Amino acid sequence: MAIEFNGETIETTETGFLVDQKAWSKDLANHLAKEINLELTERHWDLINYLREEFFENNEKQPNTRTIVKAMGKAWGEKIDSSTVYDMFAGDPSKIAGRIAGLPESRRKGGY
Repeated sequence: MAIEFNGETIETTETGFLVDQKAWSKDLANHLAKEINLELTERHWDLINYLREEFFENNEKQPNTRTIVKAMGKAWGEKIDSSTVYDMFAGDPSKIAGRIAGLPESRRKGGY
C-alpha cells in the first residue's frame, strides 16, 4: 500500500504503518492524524516524540500503553490514567500514536 503526500508516494504496510521510517516528517504526521480526524495538540506531540525517542534512541523499544501513561504523567507533572491517552488516540494509543509517529507496527504481546 502507499499514500500520496506532497507529490510523493510513501510506501505503507497494509495497516498504514510506514515501511521506511526515514520518510516520516512532522508534516506527514499531521497528514496521518487528519486522515483519522485527529488534530495534534502539544500533548499529542509529547507522546509522539516520546515514542520516537524510545524507538530510535533506546534499541527500538515500543512502549505499551501502561508505560506510556507513566511517562506522560511524569512529563506533564500530573497523575493520569489510561483513559487520558485513550481519549487522545482513540483505539489503541500505542499503535495509533506509533503509526502517526512513523514507527513500525508493534507485534508485542504484554509488557515492555
